Amino acid sequence: MVIQELSFRYPRHNDFVFRDFSLSFREGRIYGLLGPNGAGKSTLLYLMAGLLTPDGGRVSLDGVDVRLRLPTTMREIFLVPDEFELPRVTLTEYIATNSVFYPHFSLTDMQTYLNTFGMTMDVRLDGLSLGQRKKIFMSFAMAAHTKVLLMDEPTNGLDIPGKRQFREFITQGLTDDRIFVVSTHQVKDIESIIGHVLLIDRSEIIRDEPLDGTADLESYFEQAMQGREAHHD
Repeated sequence: MVIQELSFRYPRHNDFVFRDFSLSFREGRIYGLLGPNGAGKSTLLYLMAGLLTPDGGRVSLDGVDVRLRLPTTMREIFLVPDEFELPRVTLTEYIATNSVFYPHFSLTDMQTYLNTFGMTMDVRLDGLSLGQRKKIFMSFAMAAHTKVLLMDEPTNGLDIPGKRQFREFITQGLTDDRIFVVSTHQVKDIESIIGHVLLIDRSEIIRDEPLDGTADLESYFEQAMQGREAHHD
C-alpha cells in the first residue's frame, strides 16, 4: 500500500490534516501508528480504507486508487474502527451475510481466533459488552484474510486477559503477504508485537523505522516528541 502526496482537510476547516503526505507500507509487518491527540491517525486509517476523499494525492493498493472502491480492492481492506455497532442478529447470521464479500474468509480460522479470545460461535451480537464486540469483530476481520487490516484503538474495552489474548491473536494472523496497521495510545498493549513504528503529527513523519519488539514505546514516544508542541483544532 502506497500513500502519494496526500492532502486532506475536513469541510469547513481551514487547516489541512495532511498536505503532500507520502508513506509506504511493506507486507509481512505489524505497523504501530502513533501520534499525539489530533495528529490525524484515525483520519489516515479512513483515507487508507477509501472512506474519506482526499483533496489531493491518493492512496493505492496494488496500483489501484482505493477511493474508487472497486470490489477487487475493497475485499482486500478491512477497517476495525474504535467505535462501532453490530446488528441485532446471531454471529452465525452475521457471518452468513457478510463473509460473501471476502472471498478468502475462513470459518475454521474464525473459530480459531474466537477460541483465542475465549469466545464461541453461539452468541447474539446485541447485548454484548464493548470488549466482547471487539473480540467478535476483530475475529471476523482477521478471518476475512484481507491483504490490509487496519485497527483503531483495538485494545480499548478489553480487560487485562483480553489484551494478552489480543497480542496472541494478531501474531497468529500475520503472514508474509499481509499488512497490519494498529493505531493506539495504549502503547504498552502492543509494544511487544510491533515490528515497525510510524510516529506522525499530521503531515510530519517523526519516526518511520523498524523495531525489534523490545522497545519501551512510552519512553520512545516521549523522547521522539520532546520539544515538540502540537497545535490542533
